[in-house]
Amino acid sequence: MTALRRSPAALAGSAVLAVLAGVAVLASFGLLPYDPIAQNPPARFQAPSGAHLFGTDQFGRDVFSRVAAGVGNSALIAVVAVAFATLIGTLGGLVSGFYRGWADGAIGGVTNVLFAFPPLLLALSLAAVLDRNWFTIAVAIAIVYVPIFIRVTRGPVLSLREIEYVKAAVATGQSRWQIMLRHVLPNITSIIVVQVALSLSWAVLTEASLSFLGLGTPPPAPSLGSMIFEARSLVFVAPWTLIAPGAVVVLLVVGLNLLGDGLRDTLDPRNRGRRS
Repeated sequence: MTALRRSPAALAGSAVLAVLAGVAVLASFGLLPYDPIAQNPPARFQAPSGAHLFGTDQFGRDVFSRVAAGVGNSALIAVVAVAFATLIGTLGGLVSGFYRGWADGAIGGVTNVLFAFPPLLLALSLAAVLDRNWFTIAVAIAIVYVPIFIRVTRGPVLSLREIEYVKAAVATGQSRWQIMLRHVLPNITSIIVVQVALSLSWAVLTEASLSFLGLGTPPPAPSLGSMIFEARSLVFVAPWTLIAPGAVVVLLVVGLNLLGDGLRDTLDPRNRGRRS
């Protein structure tokens, strides 16, 4: 943690994410100044002010409240998606790299098939087939990022399986799963943590893209991507309806990327000598 505090990127990313997380918590507990889905036609197209920090949209809905709720929805989908991808991808990479043979060939074949599709196109296809709710959107995004975690995990495992202490554990009669979980997995945790931080930023962007294209969280639940889509025709009438959700998406992605870069610099053994 001390080394992490010395990373300007990690500190900046953590500060941005802390602010956005606080806003999302307020939304989850219903502590927003206005109901994010309640319409108030007499208050439509009000510019940002003390009463409405980010103004109101074409239905008189408070943009700040909708953005705050959208952050919570996007964060929930991204976290669930990356959690699934991390669990399945890490286990797949461990089995592929440690067992080799037919397991490596089968997992590698599935990985190559998934990598053959552009990530957004694959997410679009899956989201179009599945029922539209936040969980199925998270599953669609998770499937896209599973092969990334498999590749990230498999390489280090191939090297670790040849190290002396792993061979010694094999010689003592420990099972393969015991060796993978006790000796291999702890040594690749830092790599997985960095990949999780970076994948969260990609998942947020993917969810916003799906919502923008009409395949994300169904209305009336607020979504940053759908808010940007709705505000396209209002950019000259009420530009704040586009600027607010767009800026928050950028802040989310940049904050997560900065945190991921800081974690990578901190956890990379090659940088330890430089920091000392």
